[in-house]
Amino acid sequence: MSYLGDTIAALATPAGTSAIAVVRASGLHAADLVRAVFGATPPPRLAQHADYRDRSGALVDDVLFTFFAGPNSFTGEDTVEISCHGNPFIAQKILEDLLARGCRPAEAGEFSKRAFLNGRMDLSQAEAVMDLIHARSERALAAANQQLRGALGRQVNQLIELLVNILATIEAYVDFPDEDLPPEDLDKVQRQLDELLAGANRLLATNRYGELLREGIKTVILGEPNAGKSSLLNRLVGRERALVSPEPGTTRDYLEERVVIGSHWLRLVDTAGLNPSAASLEKRGIDKTFEQAAEADLFLWVIDSTRPLPGLPETLAARMTPANTIAVFNKLDLPPAPKGDLPKAFPLVHVSALQGAGLEALQAAVTKLAESFHVEIGDELIAVNARHSLALDQAKAALLEAKQKLAAQEPSDLAASDLRAALDAFGQISGKIDNETILDRLFASFCIGK
Repeated sequence: MSYLGDTIAALATPAGTSAIAVVRASGLHAADLVRAVFGATPPPRLAQHADYRDRSGALVDDVLFTFFAGPNSFTGEDTVEISCHGNPFIAQKILEDLLARGCRPAEAGEFSKRAFLNGRMDLSQAEAVMDLIHARSERALAAANQQLRGALGRQVNQLIELLVNILATIEAYVDFPDEDLPPEDLDKVQRQLDELLAGANRLLATNRYGELLREGIKTVILGEPNAGKSSLLNRLVGRERALVSPEPGTTRDYLEERVVIGSHWLRLVDTAGLNPSAASLEKRGIDKTFEQAAEADLFLWVIDSTRPLPGLPETLAARMTPANTIAVFNKLDLPPAPKGDLPKAFPLVHVSALQGAGLEALQAAVTKLAESFHVEIGDELIAVNARHSLALDQAKAALLEAKQKLAAQEPSDLAASDLRAALDAFGQISGKIDNETILDRLFASFCIGK
């Protein structure tokens, strides 16, 4: 049964010309709509071929429609999906006819919001719908699919279950204030709180990887002028994105391109060459190199193999480690110059950006480093987002407060209050709270028709 009384309708496919378009309606009167337009309600989940005629009887299009009976539908309500030819005019005519028959236009994210309100998914699963739509790599797609299937919800529910048991123990002493918490019970509660904190920390540790999956791994290509940085960018992107010239210092500003390497999505940033004696305009470009490097997740340090090994500015050297940097010795096709040792044990690859040699080895090295950013939590791929992280931080703070109060033998009801605050914070992740403001803000970021 829906929590909402009206029936909503919207395009479920992007605007524009295509082979097909889908118009979706959901709510209490969806079955009545199907009967009014097509004459009868077919068996659920069985696609039907029919003419779509508007209220005046005029033929609009030759369509396929599928009826989904609640609660066994995406929204948990009676739903109809109408597939028409992908002419925007046709799709709009069908949508306008549905609105004329009593539907109202769906708000952004309202179909997913109804699925949440009707218990078809928790809040973390609803967020995964958007992650699934916007996934740009295999890893991002895998993480979104696992979250959509409840991976994060299961992890959080385990923490909630343990916390509820602890809270029940503590509140028993609140109900019977003449009794003190026995030392053996206090030790057990403290161990359980440590277990909870460790679980929260494990989930929090996946936040950075979640950002990388959703935003892309910011990969800064840097090195001396004329080392081949722009040529390498062009090779990785697969087209001539950056101008290449034998003249050093050609790149005066940074260029950014997005590319999938292995199973990850990268934001490649080509930067101005690191020239310690640069003129003013070139120096401004180098300043931007430092700005981009300060936000980098991964570095490709391009080194001209025909020249002596260059040094690194101190600020860059402090940020670059074997865990986030690959030394790319370029110009493999030319005779090498003698080299000293690298300043750190960076993974290294030899390439020829001009000829494309060594590119597969570089891609494999990038993939290996990108994989190392992933934090393992059992067999499930978890990647929390900023909202989840905030809730986990709040839960941690409350749990630590409870630990301190119990250790100081303060009244049990004070510790119980902190534990209830932690419970509320965990509940924000799955949405097991009554907070209309949070829900409206979350689902407003969805597209119309989802």
